[in-house]
Amino acid sequence: MHTGDAVIEFKNFGFQYFSQAKPTLYHIDLTIRRGEKVLIVGPSGCGKSTLANCINGLIPFAYKGEITGSLKVCGSETREKTIFDLSRHVGTVLQDSDAQFIGLSVGEDIAFALENDNTGQDEMKSIVQEAASLVGIADHLKASPFELSGGQKQRVSFAGVMVDEVEVLLFDEPLANLDPAAGKTAIGLIDRIQKEKDKTVVIIEHRLEDVLYRSVDRIIVMSRGMIVADLPPDELIASGQLMELGIREPLYVTAMRYAGVEVTPDIHPGRLDTLELSEEAKKRLLAWSMEPVPAEETPGEVLLAAEHLDFSYTSRKKILKDISFSIREGEMVSIVGTNGAGKSTLAKVICGFVREDGGRLLFDGQDMKDLTIRERSDRIGYVMQNPNQMICKPMVYDEVAMGLRLHGVKEEEIKEKVERALRICGLYPFRSWPVSALSYGQKKRVTIASILVMSPKILILDEPTAGQDYRHYTEIMEFLRGLNREGVTILMITHDMHLMLEYTSHAIVISGGEKIGDSTAADILTDPEITEAASLKLTSLFDLALMAGIADPRGFVQHFIDVERARRATAGKAGPAGAEASAAGGEEGSDRKGGAGDEE
Repeated sequence: MHTGDAVIEFKNFGFQYFSQAKPTLYHIDLTIRRGEKVLIVGPSGCGKSTLANCINGLIPFAYKGEITGSLKVCGSETREKTIFDLSRHVGTVLQDSDAQFIGLSVGEDIAFALENDNTGQDEMKSIVQEAASLVGIADHLKASPFELSGGQKQRVSFAGVMVDEVEVLLFDEPLANLDPAAGKTAIGLIDRIQKEKDKTVVIIEHRLEDVLYRSVDRIIVMSRGMIVADLPPDELIASGQLMELGIREPLYVTAMRYAGVEVTPDIHPGRLDTLELSEEAKKRLLAWSMEPVPAEETPGEVLLAAEHLDFSYTSRKKILKDISFSIREGEMVSIVGTNGAGKSTLAKVICGFVREDGGRLLFDGQDMKDLTIRERSDRIGYVMQNPNQMICKPMVYDEVAMGLRLHGVKEEEIKEKVERALRICGLYPFRSWPVSALSYGQKKRVTIASILVMSPKILILDEPTAGQDYRHYTEIMEFLRGLNREGVTILMITHDMHLMLEYTSHAIVISGGEKIGDSTAADILTDPEITEAASLKLTSLFDLALMAGIADPRGFVQHFIDVERARRATAGKAGPAGAEASAAGGEEGSDRKGGAGDEE
């Protein structure tokens, strides 16, 4: 436990946006000491991003509202300082790295704060070089930030806050746009920076298991604008509170609960590296993995087939190389791989946004070469990764209704379909809102709703759950699973290994524009060669099976998948006992969210 000076100190703190009817934060009492690493988690709308904005000064200087109580950062009351003063103490790395770039080159971007301080050229170059070397981006100083991969962009953002020698590093959803391997690297980098530079680190993140790849001192859990838990990882995970609050616990812990293993702080369940399994626990895990599970329904005939697809934007570099696969009617399929591997390009080729250079695509046996984009859209719906690239209308309802109106659907039918989609996507309270007032995550759900209302035969979603909390993730995925049961075939481009394991029996792996894997999710995520080549991550279930001495770890992972599927099919709920709460709670915080974009 750190006993250093208090760097961040909330005392009976509250905050209410001027545009909102109720406060977003209530009675916050929290002390973070020098050198601590703290993880803040909670369902969307719980106030965690608002809490972060109070720490870095965006509240009250950018987002106006009423403050009650006290918040001190580095000994000074924040409301008595300027946002510039606070930036000297707190460096923030945003979820969307692109939104944080200022310079035309990586070097210029890292140097931005130094230029504002009138730092001399020689000193500036030295500091930038040191910061870039620390985060492993020194070889890209002359490159444009927008030419980099997601992981490299994140490193540039890290370096940009390091040059100011701030005491506190605040990371808001640092893993949201990263593939699993890049996310693992990012957490390792944050850990190394904290230790080498003795920084105080605050991380806000939905992907709890990925953050716990490295140790944290405490996990702060927020719900409905209040702190409801403040515990070391071992104690919090053993308590079972996470699932009750709709926060996903690590998969290996879920598997242990399924197997009847008692999860207590004594076995150190906070991290897989520290977990201690008794012989009794190992026996229970083995016995559980041998239990029979009802067989999955067999998918139908081939609906979508690719035969030797090639594609390039320029003649110099092929983006897709000799891609072949078959998707059967009624399947849910994951398309996974590194950032920049060609996954999104593949989706664009399927939808006809760009045309293949070679090979062909067949829909229900028919060559799609001569189909227009509109004709393809009647068969295949596509939800892009960046919601801002899809949204056309200023109001939420009109955006979701637009496709139906273009197809001449009657307004009574439109109203019924739009409201149903908005409810499923957790957006019904915002049906009359302007899209500009929503957070990034809420905009994402608007774009999903706008495609779902069209009832396509195939639905392609690019990162459908990125930045979503477990409750909204579950609502969206259960709705997609419901559509799937009704005959909609679903393809998901994703970095979320949980999604891949829990919902898709078929996975296609793309790396460097080539297909390197095409099998079950269990096969893919227990294959070290494929996971390394595609920047995936071996599932923690695989590691748990090895720790338990199970001879067939791949079979153990498959059993977990089958159990998850069977539980959802019979009970309509996800996860172990208590997980039903993940989909409960209505529109939590809906009357508190606003233009400040607190949700994500």
